[in-house]
Amino acid sequence: MLTYPSLNPTIVKLGPLEMRWYGVMYVLGFLSSYFLVRYQIRKKGLHIDIHFVNDLFFFLIISLIIGARLGYVIFYNLPFYLSHPLKLLAIWEGGMSFHGGVIGVIFSGSMYAKRHGVNFWELADLIVVTAPIGLGLGRLGNFINAELYGRVTNLPWGMVFPSAGDFPRHPSQLYEFFLEGVLLFAILWWIKDLPLKKGTPFCLFLFLYSIFRFFVEFFREPDPQLGFVFSFLTMGQILCLLMAIGGLALLYFRPNNQETT
Repeated sequence: MLTYPSLNPTIVKLGPLEMRWYGVMYVLGFLSSYFLVRYQIRKKGLHIDIHFVNDLFFFLIISLIIGARLGYVIFYNLPFYLSHPLKLLAIWEGGMSFHGGVIGVIFSGSMYAKRHGVNFWELADLIVVTAPIGLGLGRLGNFINAELYGRVTNLPWGMVFPSAGDFPRHPSQLYEFFLEGVLLFAILWWIKDLPLKKGTPFCLFLFLYSIFRFFVEFFREPDPQLGFVFSFLTMGQILCLLMAIGGLALLYFRPNNQETT
């Protein structure tokens, strides 16, 4: 059994205000994506204005937060929020859904691209190959917060997490950090310059993330308010199955007039 490191989730606290590692991870993820998108635009010689990118990221960040919050409310805890509607705005108490965030980003990104006459698939490819950085950093934030931990295990790398009982558990946050962050980024960054049809990296992101997350969910403790939703499957796994199918469908049914990148 490994010892869970003594980590303070708070970096600095000034009265009621505090800076937490989890929030810093989000900021680093957004900044990494922003600068890597600009790097790709310059390298590929794309005619995309920097002001467009600045405004796009602003709308994507807002859409991600709104989508992730609404996704959590609808997919994971709807009865509670129907009884306590004011809690919907209390995002500082936690409760964000990756799948809801994806829906929000895709919707706003497609509308913004259409409004400005930019190819959605090309834009999605530029952004999505950078997304695993934020996902990986977010899982590190979960680990520091000692949240979203795994199921009980007797494997030698199990850890006893604070407020999770006395039994060692899978450090599932680190599994996700490696698969959804490091490995997924390596794959997408490698294929981004291959002569692929526009939208291929975007569709592969949807599919590969879903496969990695579906696998890790077997080691992750189900959400306490839901438990197992269908037999041995969690809500996260059901949403991943739907997203994987959606990714494959988009990969097959994309418009045929997309040039290779």
